[in-house]
Amino acid sequence: MSEYTGRLIRSAQQTHVARWLELVSSEVTGPQFGVLEALHQNPGLSQADLCAQLDLDRSTVADLVSRMSDRGIITREDHEEDKRRYSISLSELGEAEYEKLVPKVENLDRELTKKLSQTEHDELQRLLKLVVS
Repeated sequence: MSEYTGRLIRSAQQTHVARWLELVSSEVTGPQFGVLEALHQNPGLSQADLCAQLDLDRSTVADLVSRMSDRGIITREDHEEDKRRYSISLSELGEAEYEKLVPKVENLDRELTKKLSQTEHDELQRLLKLVVS
């Protein structure tokens, strides 16, 4: 196994994606779940807000929003203060999808970290947040 941090992070990501497909969904991706979670917590975000909150670039968020809007799980309405922007929220279907996925995502988190003690789990979370900040 590589000693390089980047390679280890990439391997962890590949493991996450593979287990996501098995345990969570083959239809909703991890980034799409990030959008669902962000909009569940903060309805009415703009695409720029989503970019900042999810740490994704504008074209990626635009593609996610377009696909999710086409599927009817999010809605886009004109922004109240700035007509050049949209306010994005979960539709009823999107809210139901989010609620259905949360227990599966929690299960995946437990599965990925099952070999860690609670202290190690907390430390992993702390270190990953430090790396991405």
